[in-house]
Amino acid sequence: MSFQEITPQQAWQMAQQGAVLADVRDAQHYANAHPKGAFHLTNQTFLQFETLVDFDSPIILSCYHGVSSRNVAAFLVEQGYENVFSVIGGFEGWIKASLPVETDY
Repeated sequence: MSFQEITPQQAWQMAQQGAVLADVRDAQHYANAHPKGAFHLTNQTFLQFETLVDFDSPIILSCYHGVSSRNVAAFLVEQGYENVFSVIGGFEGWIKASLPVETDY
């Protein structure tokens, strides 16, 4: 089993239908702007993430440019998560697609 890569537009549509959207960038970049509704997934928040997300829930991962999210996606698949997706182009692609963002300020 492996993860799938999807476009930012597909990710937003899936998030609107209940998929879990997670941003794996560092705290400063996440606070400055992140995909609307995204969970900040880090080593420190992983245990919380595990309690919130079922193994069969669709999980969409976003990073800076679409590279780190693939590594996290592979890790989640190894942990037993079944419906894992990585956003092509990461947050940069999200911005280029003019999709909704929010900040922590």
